Amino acid sequence: MATATATRKTKKSTKTNFRPIDDRILIRQADPEDKTAGGIILPDAAKEKPQSGTVIATGPGKMLDSGVRGELSVKVGDKVFYGKYAGTDIDLDGQDYVIVRENDVLAIVQ
Repeated sequence: MATATATRKTKKSTKTNFRPIDDRILIRQADPEDKTAGGIILPDAAKEKPQSGTVIATGPGKMLDSGVRGELSVKVGDKVFYGKYAGTDIDLDGQDYVIVRENDVLAIVQ
């Protein structure tokens, strides 16, 4: 189980501890592409939401019917791909994150 720590920039600097619950995963989204393969520069409105990122924090795992927690197949630091419409987008301190369930993760980049 890992927690993500983010610092908010306000008059007083405070730390936000973020720990997903159950089988949820906090992913820092990759930066969207600035230009196409042909070299055309994309405006912000035309950039697509990234479908990949780095795992920042994980929950303890899903509670199984047997009463034990299932082990997650991803760990902090893994680079992953997830479904296009999966999860919930959040913004912490100007950085884009997405919270997804483990079954929304499509692949781990080796």
